[in-house]
Amino acid sequence: MVDGISFAIGRGEFCGILGPNGAGKTTTLKMLVGNAPPSAGKLWVMGFSIPAQARAMRRKIGIVPQSDNLDPDFSVVENLAVYGRYFGLSGREVRARIPELLKLAALEDKADARISQLSGGMKRRLSIVRALINRPELLILDEPTTGLDPQIRQNLWKLLRHLQKEGLTIILTTHYMDEAERLCQRIILMDHGRVLADQSPQALIRDSIESHVLEVHGSDLDHWVGEAPVPERIRCERIGESLFFYGERLDCLVASLDEWNGLNYAYRPANLEDVFLKLTGRELRDG
Repeated sequence: MVDGISFAIGRGEFCGILGPNGAGKTTTLKMLVGNAPPSAGKLWVMGFSIPAQARAMRRKIGIVPQSDNLDPDFSVVENLAVYGRYFGLSGREVRARIPELLKLAALEDKADARISQLSGGMKRRLSIVRALINRPELLILDEPTTGLDPQIRQNLWKLLRHLQKEGLTIILTTHYMDEAERLCQRIILMDHGRVLADQSPQALIRDSIESHVLEVHGSDLDHWVGEAPVPERIRCERIGESLFFYGERLDCLVASLDEWNGLNYAYRPANLEDVFLKLTGRELRDG
């Protein structure tokens, strides 16, 4: 469910829609692609009124679902060809488009391979370029790198950055905050069906949280806390077996840690994940 959300995404933007489970992201995406009608207000996607003109709108967008839905009975080329015919492309158009997409996905040598012969990264790259078969004006990706290893994620990021530079409008949902921070020009952060924030990742971090974070954990944690020179106006949270300190200057705390062998720590600039947890909370939520 969503509760009176309102936003506009400009042509060529790379926008991330983030939020914990139950925030309203899925409902928002369903409305954007015309699968769920809004109960009130107005929704326009690329000039089309939704849901009245949803069918015409869907011919101009590409969708990459969270789970691969490639046809295992078809080869790579056949998966692309069938999808092209779904959009009404002629045989000539499909044949001309497929080599471009195979090159973009670095799958030229897998053109005739069955889906079962592809690695997880290859399948995701194929799912992404398949969504480009109709030359969409808008690409929607629903958690495209979930469950993939870091090397595969990096390769997919490279592909998405290329599409962004080509001017494609992209909407991304992800639970990887580093992914959103690196890729997105803009973040729409949702929770309980409402928009909590709508800014660039850099502005969101600057305006929402202290500049630095110190995370401390280890067997001597409680003893160290009793003696630590904690400055005033330093925010502190205890999460499980770790203490998190948030502030502009934490140097004196960091210096005091070197005297304790039973402690481990990480001192770093604040990031989008810190903002996410501050604004949406740390309690566990069922999916």
